[in-house]
This record gives sequence, C-alpha cells and structure tokens, in this order.
Amino acid sequence: MAGIMFKGTAVELKDDLVLRWSRIQARVRAAGADALVVAANVNLFYVSGRVFMGHAYIPAEGEPCFFVRRPCGLKGGRVFEVRKVEQMPDILRDIGVPLPKRVMIEDDDLSHSDWARLAAVFAGSVAGNGSAVLRQCRAAKTPYEVRVMKLTGARQSEVIPRYAAVFEPGMTDQQWSVEMFRVMLRAGGLGHFRIAGYTMEGFMGTVLAGDNGGAVSPYDFALGGAGLHPSLPVGQSGVRLAEGMSVMVDIPGIFYGYITDCSRIFGVGKLAQKAYDAHQVSIDIREAIMAAGKPGVRCEDLYALAVRMAEEAGLADCFMGLAQKAKFVGHGTGIVINELPVLGARSKDVLEEGMTIALEPKFVIAGTGAVGVEDTLVVTPDGMENLTPCAPEIITL
Repeated sequence: MAGIMFKGTAVELKDDLVLRWSRIQARVRAAGADALVVAANVNLFYVSGRVFMGHAYIPAEGEPCFFVRRPCGLKGGRVFEVRKVEQMPDILRDIGVPLPKRVMIEDDDLSHSDWARLAAVFAGSVAGNGSAVLRQCRAAKTPYEVRVMKLTGARQSEVIPRYAAVFEPGMTDQQWSVEMFRVMLRAGGLGHFRIAGYTMEGFMGTVLAGDNGGAVSPYDFALGGAGLHPSLPVGQSGVRLAEGMSVMVDIPGIFYGYITDCSRIFGVGKLAQKAYDAHQVSIDIREAIMAAGKPGVRCEDLYALAVRMAEEAGLADCFMGLAQKAKFVGHGTGIVINELPVLGARSKDVLEEGMTIALEPKFVIAGTGAVGVEDTLVVTPDGMENLTPCAPEIITL
C-alpha cells in the first residue's frame, strides 16, 4: 500500500499516511460500512498530505483512490484525473473495486448540495456520517504528526519573545497586532488557520487588551474580545494600550499545516497584584493537568481539577471569563485549531496517547484584563509534554 500516493510524496509521509488509512479503515469497518469518501480540504490533507479539489475514496479493505479535478497533472498510483464526481463509480469498476453497499460521507463538513450529489453518485448505497470517524482519527496524532507539531511549537516559541520589540508606547491593540502578525509571517507562518464549525471565524489570532479580555464574543473561544467590526466580532477592539493593562497575545503557530496554540501575557507597565497571583495559579493548573493527563483519564475530570484549583485560590469568579464563562479549559488542536478532545464540563472524551491539546486556564481581572497561559501539550504514557516551551511569566512592556 505504501506505493499508492501522489508522486513526489516523501517516503516518511507516505509511510505515515498508510498508518492513517489503516486507522480510518478500522473505524469504517467498526461502523459496518464498506467505504468512506473524503471531500473537505482538512480531511483531504489528512489522508493525502495535500489539498486538492476532488475526492479520496477509502475502502474498508484495500488501497485508497484519489480522484482529482484541480490541479491537473497530479500523478501517482491510484490517482485519477476527473472532470466530475460522477465518474468515480465507473473508474472503481474498471479497476476491480466493488461499489459500496454502505458508504460514509462527511455530513458535518459538506454543504447539503455537495452531500446530496455524493450520495446520488452511490445511489445504491446507504449513506452514513464520515465526519465523526475522521475527527476521531485526527484527534490522536501519529508519531509523524507529533514530530511536525513539535517543530511547529518550537518555531512558535522562538517567535513569541520577539513581539515586545515591535511594541511602541501609545499604540492601539490593533496597531501592535499588525506588527506582531508581520513578525509571525516573516518567521514563516502561513497566516491562515483552520477552525471547525461553520459559525467559527478568525484572522491570524487575537490580541486582547485590558477589559476587552472579558468582552463576550459570539464565537466559541475561551476568551473572545469585541473585535473591530460587527462583521467579525472577535479579537482586538482598537483600544489604546495604557499603563496597568494586561494584553493576551494568542497568535497560533502554523508552519507545516498543523497548528500549535500558545498565548502569552504582556503587561503595559506594572499590573495589579491580583493579576500576577491569578497568572501563577494558571501556571499551577497547567502543571497539575500535565502530570495528571495520561491515557485513559477522562477529560471532564481534568476540567474539574482546574475549576477546583481556581476555587481554592479564591478566583472562581473570574476563571474563564466574567460575564459569560467558557465551560472548558482545553481543546485538541492539529490540522484545525479546535480538534477533539475537549477538556470541559460533561465531556465524554477520554485521553489517548498522541492527542495534542491546547490547555488554556485563563482569568479575567476587571480593570486589568486577561491573564493565564496557553500551551499545546501532547499526551504520553507518563503525562503531558509541553510542545510550546517558551517562558510562561508575564512580559513587561
């Protein structure tokens, strides 16, 4: 199976894709299906190592096929250039692949019209939801994916300390964010980060200054911010940075198609003592969850641990927001920034080795702003390892 892929794919990636296919196929068989059809960019990248316009066909047994509409000229074993999706069944028949009696399609990732067209292509099949299968597979990273995320986290950790150098007194949060985005892009950042969910949006990252750290956004981020315009109500609000403000800088690292999520706090001059105290509690929560976060541990138990530590510190009132509190302290990250699992109240997720989790226990101090750390961690048999190991302390501007 290792020879089946686009020409030019690195051997290491090719071998890793075989492992991913085998994981997908095991879940397809467990669901009682015969095949899974992939069309969404995120999942095409996961199963092939590149984004293209077209489809991947992954049978429950045997070798995947790749049907490419754009770009033309891609070659490789079981790679077929097509004009329309309706050509897939005839090609499968021609190469001796039986058509599925039950096919899985990405219900959660495609428009209704795209889903209906795919279902019609396999009109004799019973269609099931393939999105959940793919999200579950993406949650636990392969060794290759972990290596990519370690490289990403290391590069992001090198960039974050450079942000202070482009700060100038009198800037607004937006002016400083533009300079920080430039620093990240010049360091090789790809800029665009993917978010699962049709109601989720963002641009490069968020910079939350002062009381904007507690502003409630319609998006399901831990801390959202008011944003600059009602069309994108998230992130920096245009406030001028002033003495005593904390500034939470949350610009993801995206260099190789995978995302590490790391935020750090900058202080404009000296902050209120409560801010420093709460920030240390956030670091303590991170350390406790890293030690406890082993395979088999329930994610809701880790969330409860964080809440308990915030309560014991007398900071429950400002933990994970003020007017509206996030009910989670961490989320998976990878090809999209909000992968499985979720470390939240009533979460049924259980940790597995290889899961990469953005842990973000944060506090909002009225009159000062947001404090706390966010780091991307990988689950190992002995606990969690930090992939974004830059200094966690508040950086004074």
